[in-house]
Amino acid sequence: MRKLPTISRSWIGLTVLLLLFILISFFIYSQKPKSYPSYVSDSPAPTGVKAFYTYVKNEIGGKTWSYSPDLLPKEESHQLLVMVEPFFTPDQKEMKAYLDFMKAGNTILLFKNNPKGMFDLNTGPFEESPSTSKDLMSVTNQNHVTFKAEMNSFIRLYPTDKDQLLLNDAAGAVALKRTYGQGQLIVTIAPEWMTNGNLLNHDHLPLILSLLDEAKPQNILFDEYLHTGKSTAGQLAVYPMWFLILLLQGILIMILWLWNNGKRFGPIFTPREDTVRFSDEGIQALTAWFIRGSRYQDSIRIQADYVKHLLQEHWRIPYSKEWRDSVSLLNMKWKHMPSSEINSFINGLEIILEKEKLSKQEYLLWSRKLDRLRKEVNEG
Repeated sequence: MRKLPTISRSWIGLTVLLLLFILISFFIYSQKPKSYPSYVSDSPAPTGVKAFYTYVKNEIGGKTWSYSPDLLPKEESHQLLVMVEPFFTPDQKEMKAYLDFMKAGNTILLFKNNPKGMFDLNTGPFEESPSTSKDLMSVTNQNHVTFKAEMNSFIRLYPTDKDQLLLNDAAGAVALKRTYGQGQLIVTIAPEWMTNGNLLNHDHLPLILSLLDEAKPQNILFDEYLHTGKSTAGQLAVYPMWFLILLLQGILIMILWLWNNGKRFGPIFTPREDTVRFSDEGIQALTAWFIRGSRYQDSIRIQADYVKHLLQEHWRIPYSKEWRDSVSLLNMKWKHMPSSEINSFINGLEIILEKEKLSKQEYLLWSRKLDRLRKEVNEG
């Protein structure tokens, strides 16, 4: 019976594996519930804001805005642009477009846990944590009416003299209003009030409506550009899942095909070891010669002589001095070694240097001791 070539059998196996992967991926993604980002107007999840958006859409005629702020209609006034926890901070050009929108007589209502970096707002942590039940706080408006609300933010707003304080709690400013030309900015640090899971809890809805009343809008826009305008996930979301899976399979097939055909990426580099002689080859050869010939005494004397040169260079201990005559100077310079151990070290070293023959154990021991002294001299 004729056998298939090896390459053909490998491609058949690869094709079967890819088909199996496609089927498994299809069933996994088809059964997976759809996930939504937080604070988006079309999300029915507990962290979305679809409930409030639907209410505004049905009662006031609200719409979503998914375009660049440069395209905001500035010729109309009394418009309200609602921003709920933007995913990114707009750049300088976009911030100017939002400012022009407000100066034309419109309002921006910003819900952000920490708005520092947007519209020159100043924030900071509060100094003392007020005594509360979990995150439940007493929030007071400018008419001294108290509401109960959750406050998850660990920072508070720092209003300026020109700002109007709208809401505050025991820790500081929770919401404020600032004028820009003919329009205004209203900002609060509690985006969690507007989420589907929290909208009807405590006094969240009355607090949100009180902020809307400050704007007195004729038209309301929910800014979705700050949720998708610079997000890669938002750009991929326009494609169906089956297309993304096929695209991934195509990329994998292309990589495997290139690998199978032996394609090379980039130039050919010759390893440096093939063309360069390293400077420590002589040292390695000399070391091997000392070890094979058991010339431990010669090696230890060379090490000791080298250390004496270092002592003269770094610690100004003359090379001509004998080891026993250097004890007093070593006591002043060798900070990490007690005097008693220095004396013991010098006495033992002189005994070792005078021996005619050393064992391997003695050689290793005194090599370590001399190396320790060498490191001390080099380090300081």
